[in-house]
Amino acid sequence: MSHLETPPTTVNGLAIPDQHDVTYGRGFGALAERMGILCVELSPERSVAVMPVEGNTQPIGLLHGGAYCVLGESLGSMAANVHAGPGRFAVGIDINATHTGSAVSGWVTGVCTAIHLGGSMTVHEIVVTDEAGKRCSTIRITNLIRTAK
Repeated sequence: MSHLETPPTTVNGLAIPDQHDVTYGRGFGALAERMGILCVELSPERSVAVMPVEGNTQPIGLLHGGAYCVLGESLGSMAANVHAGPGRFAVGIDINATHTGSAVSGWVTGVCTAIHLGGSMTVHEIVVTDEAGKRCSTIRITNLIRTAK
């Protein structure tokens, strides 16, 4: 269960759509829900989600570095799974994050852009910014595409 009482209708100027509809009925998974991640758009080429800083901080009040990674992996893996298509699925095999700023309040926005969309592998870059648009983290995720058995 998310730590959000009632999901907002807009965050950082972005309209928040119905989560079931925007994720093709999959949702973003239990961890993402617990962290309050909300999907704004989802496609193999470009995906966007937002996440609250509150409830996802380290002891000194900064957004936890692992929270940036959860947002990035959620976006990149979901985009890769949409690319994989019916009867196939994507699993993360590598993630890399460089934190260059620190969000301390409000919401961060993750924008995921495809670098490579192949038949067996995808690579996405996720840029996470704070409410002022300042880059806080850059994440790269590689997903392997498998055929469901």
